[in-house]
Amino acid sequence: MKIKIGNKIKEIALINKEGNNVEVSVDGKVYYLDIVMAENGLCSIITKNGRSYNAELKPENNGQKYTVSVAFNAFPVEILNTYQYLTKKTKASEKQDRIFSPMPGKVVRIMVNEGDEVKAGTPVIVIEAMKMQSEYKVNDDCKIRKILVKEGDSIAGNQVLLELCEMPEV
Repeated sequence: MKIKIGNKIKEIALINKEGNNVEVSVDGKVYYLDIVMAENGLCSIITKNGRSYNAELKPENNGQKYTVSVAFNAFPVEILNTYQYLTKKTKASEKQDRIFSPMPGKVVRIMVNEGDEVKAGTPVIVIEAMKMQSEYKVNDDCKIRKILVKEGDSIAGNQVLLELCEMPEV
């Protein structure tokens, strides 16, 4: 996923996560971190070489924007291009036919049922990955064809969560 930190855009990818141990790539450079989340957005981060950082994450705008404070400095952070990571289309001209997770995580909440007709922009599922919750929305008016996960499920990267179909013509 791409994030904007201040005026810089970075490509971030979760490579592996076991307990508090996280392996992430930032613009192709791999970092091994031990991250412990406390309450209220506070976390402790220890790098592989033993450096320790305390950080505070303050969410804004439904979890797409944050203020991250580290070592007496505050940085505006924004998750970019959300929809290109949350939906798959075979061709740009085709309608969205599924919602998937771009990275491993956990299903926090499912806000629809199979057979529901939903309008474009409707939130349908919430996934937690890397200690952040993301609300996934549909791009077009559609019908929920099939729900492939349930709340509490652990999911893999690129796993399809919901299958969608076009709404019937009236």
